[in-house]
Amino acid sequence: MTTTNCCLTRKDFAVLEVMLERRRAFADPIVHMLERKLSSSDVVPVDSIDPDIVTLNSRAVFCIDAGPAETRTLVQDEVHGPVGSSLSVATRRGLCVLGMARGQTASIEYPDGRRESIRIKAVLYQPEAARRALGQKHQADQRRPHGLTLVYSAEACIRPLGETAGMLQTEDDDPGPSAA
Repeated sequence: MTTTNCCLTRKDFAVLEVMLERRRAFADPIVHMLERKLSSSDVVPVDSIDPDIVTLNSRAVFCIDAGPAETRTLVQDEVHGPVGSSLSVATRRGLCVLGMARGQTASIEYPDGRRESIRIKAVLYQPEAARRALGQKHQADQRRPHGLTLVYSAEACIRPLGETAGMLQTEDDDPGPSAA
């Protein structure tokens, strides 16, 4: 895998470190790619990652070589997503996509010498950005006044349910014979 710069959250970096230790124990061929990803990545706090960067559980649109655009959710384990809608970070493509930004291109080299190029077209959803947006909305909601707002005023002759209405009388109104 050749890549310019990639940016990982501390959480995603930790996931890759654990994955590397487990894969080393079995002499997995993806170990070299994991080591390169970890050594060449910029690591940032979760709350400051750019929303156009692919993180775990992000939904991204990408192209492989000159092929059609594909939309996938990058997952830690493929078992957690519906078939065809997820891309596991344990695969070469998934590992390559992790940490890439919209518009960025990277190349993957396979053990047989074959190469493919991956270009990120869009990041449709990123959990970190969604969490920040929700937090900002919550802060904005807290800045609003907590008092009651009158949205409708009923006429005075309408009484609450269960209350009996009395006789409505004005100054010039004669109460009639029943008042005598």
